[in-house]
Amino acid sequence: MRTSIATVCLSGTLDQKLVAAHEAGFDGVEIFEPDLIASPRSPEEIRARAAGLGLSLDLYQPFRDFEGVGPELLDQNLRRAAAKFGLMNRLGIDTMLLCSNVATARSGDEQLAAAQLRLLGDLAERHGVRVAYEALAWGRFVDGYETAARIVRLADHPRIGLCLDSFHILSKGHSPEAIETIPAEKIFFVQMADAPLLSMDVLSWSRHHRLFPGEGGFDLGTFMAHLARTGYTGPVSLEIFNDTFRQADPLETAIDARRSLRWLEHEAAVSLGAEAGGGRAARMPIASLPRVEPPADVGYVELRTTELPELRRLLGQLGFRSHGEHRTKTVELWSQGDARVVLGEPGSDRPRPTVAGLGLSVDDPATSLRRARELFAPEIPRQQDVGEEPLVGVGAPDGSEVFFGAARGPEPRWVSEFGAAADGEPPMIERVDHVNLAQPWQHFDAAVLFFHSVLDLRPDPSVEVAAPVGLVRSQVLRSADGVVRIALNLVPSAAAGDAILPQHVAFASADVLALARAARGRGFRPLDIPANYYDDIEARYQIEPGLLAELRELNVMYDRDESGEFLHFYTHPIGTVFLEVVERRGGYAGYGALNAPVRLAAQYQHRRAARQGAGA
Repeated sequence: MRTSIATVCLSGTLDQKLVAAHEAGFDGVEIFEPDLIASPRSPEEIRARAAGLGLSLDLYQPFRDFEGVGPELLDQNLRRAAAKFGLMNRLGIDTMLLCSNVATARSGDEQLAAAQLRLLGDLAERHGVRVAYEALAWGRFVDGYETAARIVRLADHPRIGLCLDSFHILSKGHSPEAIETIPAEKIFFVQMADAPLLSMDVLSWSRHHRLFPGEGGFDLGTFMAHLARTGYTGPVSLEIFNDTFRQADPLETAIDARRSLRWLEHEAAVSLGAEAGGGRAARMPIASLPRVEPPADVGYVELRTTELPELRRLLGQLGFRSHGEHRTKTVELWSQGDARVVLGEPGSDRPRPTVAGLGLSVDDPATSLRRARELFAPEIPRQQDVGEEPLVGVGAPDGSEVFFGAARGPEPRWVSEFGAAADGEPPMIERVDHVNLAQPWQHFDAAVLFFHSVLDLRPDPSVEVAAPVGLVRSQVLRSADGVVRIALNLVPSAAAGDAILPQHVAFASADVLALARAARGRGFRPLDIPANYYDDIEARYQIEPGLLAELRELNVMYDRDESGEFLHFYTHPIGTVFLEVVERRGGYAGYGALNAPVRLAAQYQHRRAARQGAGA
C-alpha cells in the first residue's frame, strides 16, 4: 500500500515536514498550499528536495469554491486554476484537490457543476494534470461523495475524478458501501482520518479534532475494504487537522501517523479476509500484521523513583514482600500473590515516567516483538546474561517501556533471578488490576494508538473527569477478558509541570476492607476522603449502616452498578506515583468514575498541605 501524508498534519517548516515524512517511512506527501507559500524555497527547489529524500509529491491542495458559480466568476476561477496548474508543473505534482464549493456557489444544478468541471478538465489537459473533486461535509450544495461521484460521471472527462475522504463521508453518517460502485480509474486520491465521536458542528469537528486512524471511533477497516475492492491502487494519505499535532514534534507525529496507516492496512486485510469469497478481490497490495493474542496478564510493573525508601515502606505496609536485588541489575523485586513491582532509581540516559515499564505475559514474545516493529515501535536494547529469562521490549510514546515475556505457569522464571521472598502473612493482593498512565498532552492520542495496535487492546469510550485544575480526559484500553487494563489520562495543561496527576498502579484484592485494616495495623495511612463523600454515597446507594461505618473508618470508597459493587482505597502520592487497591464484587467492570473527582481533590489538598508544610 502506497502511503502519503499531508504537510498540514505536521508542525514546523515545509522542509522539516518533508524530512519527518521521509524519516517515518512515507512514500510521498501532499503539499498544503500555505506551507508552500510560506517556504523560502522555490517550487523547483522543493521538487528537488523531495526527490532527494525519496518522496513523491502526490497532491497539491486545496483549490476551493469553483463550481456552481455564474459566468463572470467562472472565468476568474479558470484563470486562478491555470496559475495553480502552472505551479504544479513546476513542482512536478500531477493531481490537484478541488473541494466542493462552500462560499460562492449560486446553484446546486448538477448538470451546471459537471459542465464547469468539464471546462476545468480541458484546462488541466493542457497542463498534463488531473483534478480530484472532493465533497466537503459542509459544502453548500455538494456535501456527500455520492453526489460528487454523479457530477464527475456527468462531467465525463479523463482529467476529472474523485478524492474520497473518510472524515467527510463518515462524519455525515454516510455509508461507505457505495464506494464499490465507483470505477477505480475515477478515484484519483484517497485521504484517511479518524475522529472521536462528538456531537458538534462538522466544520469545527473537522478543523480541530481529527485523529490518525486507530485513535478515534470511525470504522476505517471496513471503509478501506470497500475501497480496496474497487481496484484502487493509488496512495492512501492522511489529512489530519488537529491542534495538538500541529504543536508537537514533527518526527514523533510522523511516526505515529505511519503507525496508524500500517494498523489501518492490517484492519483492511482482516476485514477483507473475513469477507473472503464475496465481492470483488482487492488489487491494492495489503498486508496484515503478525497475529498476536492480547497479553495474558501484567507480569510486573516497573517503578523508577528517587524516593525508594518511602515506596519500600508503603509496599511493606500493604503486605508486599521483598525479594531483594536482581543478581546482575540494579533493581529489586517486591511481590504479593501474582502482583509484582520492580523498583529502581531513575536512569540518566533519557527521561522516563515513574511507571517506567510494564512486563506483559504473552503467548509468543518473538511474534509480539515483530508486530511491534512493523508498527514502528523502537526496540529497547536489554543486557541479558547467561541463564536469564529472555525479555524483549519496545518503547511507548511517553518514554516508558513495554516488555514481552512468555506466559509459563503460575510464576515467571525471571523471578528466580532475584532472591527468595521474605516470609510474611498470606497474600491479600492477587494481581495487578489496572495501570493508570498520565500522558503529556502531545502523547495521549499516540499512546491510545500504540496500546491499541501493538497489544491489540480495545479502547473503551473516553470519559472526562473534573479535577481541581481542569477536566481530565481518560481512556481505558483492555483485553477482551478484562484481565489487562491500561488507563490513559490526559494531563490538563495547567497541571502538566506540576505532577498534579501522578501515575498509579491498582492491585486486585478479594477483601479490601480486611486488607485496609491489616495495612493500618502496619502503620499505613490512606488518602483522606472527606466526610461529605460518605454522606453522599449513603443517600445515593442506601448502604447498610455497618458497611458504611467501616468505609468511613478506613477511607475506602464505594461504587455500585447493575452488575456489582466496587470497593477501593488509595495511598498518598509518593513523588509522581500512588497505589490503589480494589475489590470487584459480582460483574463490576468499571473504575469508580464518580469517585474520581473526590480522589483528585483529596490529592490536590494533600499536595498543597505538604507544600505549605515544607515552606513553613
